Amino acid sequence: MAVVDPKVFIKQLDAILVSYAQLKARYNIDRLRTPSSDVQRIITQSRATIMRIVRIDSPYAKQVDDILSRSVWDLYKMDNIIGVVEALKYDLEADYMQTEEELIHGELFSDFLDMASYLLEEGYKDPAAVICGSSLEGHLRQLSKKLGIEIMVETSSGHKPKRAESLNMEIYKASGYSVLDSKNVTAWLDLRNKASHGHFNEYTADQVRIMLAGVRDFIARNPA
Repeated sequence: MAVVDPKVFIKQLDAILVSYAQLKARYNIDRLRTPSSDVQRIITQSRATIMRIVRIDSPYAKQVDDILSRSVWDLYKMDNIIGVVEALKYDLEADYMQTEEELIHGELFSDFLDMASYLLEEGYKDPAAVICGSSLEGHLRQLSKKLGIEIMVETSSGHKPKRAESLNMEIYKASGYSVLDSKNVTAWLDLRNKASHGHFNEYTADQVRIMLAGVRDFIARNPA
C-alpha cells in the first residue's frame, strides 16, 4: 500500500488554518459572539483531518480528545485544537513523520473534491480553493510518475518535491496533455496560491466553482 504524499495532508491542514484565521478576523473584537456553528465546524474538521493523517493512539489524536473532554467553552477548545493542527503541520513539513505507522494509507482517502464542493456551497470559498488545489497537485504528481517524470529536485539543502507549476510544464512537454489543459492548470494553481497566501479578495466563489468543475473534468480525462 502506498503512503500518501505528506504535502497533500499539509494542504488540508492549511485549509483549516485559513478558515480559522477568517473566523478570528471576523469576530476578533467580540469573540464571544462567534457563531457556535462555525466553531463546531472548525472543531469537527480539525479532528476529522487529524484522524485521517495519524493513528488514533498518536500524541496528536490523544491531545485532541483530551481537549474535547475538558469542561470549557467550545471557543477555547477550538483555539487549543488549532494548536494541535499547527503542530502536526510543522512536523509534516519538517519530515519528522516518515513511517507507514505515522501516516495514513491511501486507501483511507476521502474524496477531497467533494469536501471542497461542500465547503464552497456552505460559503467557505477559501478552504475550498486550497483543498481543490491540493487535489490537483496530487494528481499532477501521479501523472508525472506515470510519464516517468522525476517529482523531486536537488537543492542546496537536499532533495525536495518539485513545484506543481514545474510539473505542469514538464507533463505538457512530455505530451501528457494539451496546451489548453496546461494553461488551465496554471490558472487553477494560481488561484490555489492566492487562497493559500491569504489573498482572498483576488478571486470569487464563482471562480472557485468553475475551478472545481474544471479540475474534476481534467482528472477524469487525464487518469493517472
